[in-house]
This record gives sequence, structure tokens and C-alpha cells, in this order.
Amino acid sequence: MQRCFWRKILVSIAVFCFAGAIWAIHSPSALAYENPDLLPDTFTPVVDLAKTLPDPQEEKLVTDLEQFETDTGWKLRVLTQYDRTPGRAVIKYWGLDDKSILLVADARGGNILSFSVGDAVYELLPRTFWIELQTRFGNLYFVREQGEDQAILQALDSVKGCLLKGGCNVVPGLPREQWILTVITSAVGGVICGFAAQPRNNKQVFAWQWALIFSPLWGILFIAFGIAPVITRTSDWVPLVRNISAFLIGVLVAYLSPAFSRPPSSSES
Repeated sequence: MQRCFWRKILVSIAVFCFAGAIWAIHSPSALAYENPDLLPDTFTPVVDLAKTLPDPQEEKLVTDLEQFETDTGWKLRVLTQYDRTPGRAVIKYWGLDDKSILLVADARGGNILSFSVGDAVYELLPRTFWIELQTRFGNLYFVREQGEDQAILQALDSVKGCLLKGGCNVVPGLPREQWILTVITSAVGGVICGFAAQPRNNKQVFAWQWALIFSPLWGILFIAFGIAPVITRTSDWVPLVRNISAFLIGVLVAYLSPAFSRPPSSSES
């Protein structure tokens, strides 16, 4: 009976997977086909099929992108879609090449932004830049607070700013959520350093040998995850000072913690 039961389970799973495969094969993919009828007859760098941008905002964006292409030679294109997509027809419509950047906004996924980037762009903006750009502006929390239009506009502003200054390795700007994370890692690094530096005997004031041994751990937390994200994304000194202060406070609290928990000696009682 038990073998028959498991056989039924395996057969059910196989049927379910087979049905899902058939559905996936026959379901239309977002960019797997061409539908040029959705594209306008006249040329425009912005095709707003999902009606994400208000008309004045779209007109201003069209003007900005056309002027940016005239000044720099970089092609920035925007496509918003929801239930219908022109697919690969946009390649011919826009003449996408190595100096083209296509931003696609589609609210059907967990992240509304995706990018198609020409090979020449990667020389100035590496792949990690695009991953961070998508994560920062396309996530559901940002879209919920700022709106889909701001996700598109701010992402484009970051791209244009980096292209104008000759490239970026990271997305400029330090969001509050990311700064809070750097503060936490700085404080944790300070706590580890403080615990490592606690004296091991009465003759020792600061165990610098142990602090040095644990330096790879607290150094990564403080320098790589606490300081580097700040100095590479903003020139503002305030978050840098706060992170250094969080590290020093962590060191002080961890270093002095045995003094508060040590029982009083017999001479003091």
C-alpha cells in the first residue's frame, strides 16, 4: 500500500510538471516575438505603452534624451509595458547598437526595471552597476513610496550623470536604508574589535595582539562594508563621521563590558 501511495504521488508530480512545461512553451514571452504594430509611426525615444508617465513628464523626458544623444552620442531609450510588448521589434525601430541603453519598465515582476546595454557601455558602467541600479530604483519599496515614474527618471539621471563624468563603478548617492546598513556593520565591527582587545591579565591594558588577529573580521565589517560604500557613493562627510563614531562606540562598549560585570574584590567589600 505504501509503495502504491508513493507511486501515485510521483505520477501526479510528473503530470503537473508536464502540464506546466506545455503551458510555458505555449505562453507568450515578453520579448520572444515581434509586434511592431504597438510602436508609434513617428520616431520617439520613449514608448510608454503602460501609460506610466504623465504627458508633460513624457514630453520633457523625450526632449532630454534627444538632447543628451545629440551632445554625447549615447542612445537612451525607454519602453514601458504591462500586458503587451513589441518584443524584439524595438531593436529595429530604435536602431539599437553598442552605444545604446534600453530601459524596460514592466510592473508584472518583483522588480519593475530591466536594462539592455550595448557592449561599449560596459567599458564605462560595469555589470555590477546595472545590478545595483535595478535593485535601488526598481524594487517594490521604492516604487511604492516614489512611484514608477520616479523609478524610471531617477535611474536615467544616474546613468546620464555617470556617462557625463566618464563612467562609474557604483551608483552615485547613498540611500538611507543602505547608510543604516553601513552604520550597523561599522558598530558590529567595533564590538568585535573591542572584545578582541580586552586584556587577558592584570598587567595588560590593551590586547593589541588579539585585536590584530581578529583584524580581518572587524576590518572587513568596518572598512569594506562600513566605510567603502559611503566614500564611493557620496562626498558628504556626515555619514562618514557617523560610521566612524559607531565603530568607536562599539569598541568602547565591548572593551569596557567586563568592567561593569566584574564582581567586587574582597578588599572592596
